[in-house]
Amino acid sequence: MSFSSRIKEELLDQIPSSRHCQLAELAAMTVCCGSFEKEGNVQWLRVTSENEFVQRKYFTLAGKSLKVVFGVLTRTQNRSLCAESLRDQEMLISALKLANPLKKTVDPRLYKGSCCKRACLRGYFLCCGSMSRPETGYHLEIAVQSAETADQIIELMKSFSLEGKRVLRKKYHVVYLKDGEAIADFLKAIEAPRALMEFENTRIYKDMRSRVNRKVNCEAANISKTVTAAARQVEDIQLIDRMKGIDSLPPRLRQMAYLRLEEQEASLEELGRMFDPPIGKSGVNHRLRKISEIAQVLRQG
Repeated sequence: MSFSSRIKEELLDQIPSSRHCQLAELAAMTVCCGSFEKEGNVQWLRVTSENEFVQRKYFTLAGKSLKVVFGVLTRTQNRSLCAESLRDQEMLISALKLANPLKKTVDPRLYKGSCCKRACLRGYFLCCGSMSRPETGYHLEIAVQSAETADQIIELMKSFSLEGKRVLRKKYHVVYLKDGEAIADFLKAIEAPRALMEFENTRIYKDMRSRVNRKVNCEAANISKTVTAAARQVEDIQLIDRMKGIDSLPPRLRQMAYLRLEEQEASLEELGRMFDPPIGKSGVNHRLRKISEIAQVLRQG
């Protein structure tokens, strides 16, 4: 099962205790999946989705909030929910403040409180949302068919300090989040604690692995730099030895030259500790630089 499906399976069991929150979630789901279809002289509201979680959640919310009974209508490959009576349908239309044709947004009167805004976002994600596996990257999106719906989703996100971005992809208006912290806050907002915990655990593991890799790469780069510098220093000392002899150097530089030849893999700090008395890294670096300058003069002439 994909990570998106696991989130939606969890949201299926997240039934708001308050009727106003149930209606807010129902309204968002109706905006995404509902349509009016004429059958004889009657316009019937159909709620169509290939997602089983959407159908089951809609059926449950409609029953709990309004005692409306929905039946399943099967046509070719599509399975739609439809109220079993006109009276039930009228009750639903009135409670959700719907119109024919359906509005492209949820009526703002249905989500005045933060709890209802959470429910509304939950309904939108359940019907039109998806999320990549956190192991592969951080990307959550809600793809809807109208700019008005996308704008409303962005406004709802702002209620929870989330900055949703929007892009047009073919015929869909896609609202997305790509920041790990923002996605975690979104999962918290729609009340998906199990998905949030799984996401955060993966994020912690990835961050730790990234830090370890950076440290290893940094240490490898430092080792490579040390080896390269040491090889150049040894080359300078050998040049001096061939052309005028190491003993021609001043005592401090002579001592440094012999020590570097003996300890070609040692770092500057390690070389400094070998002196008696020990000297610091800057002192070692100063002496090796003087040796390099002497070698450069010999090369030039």
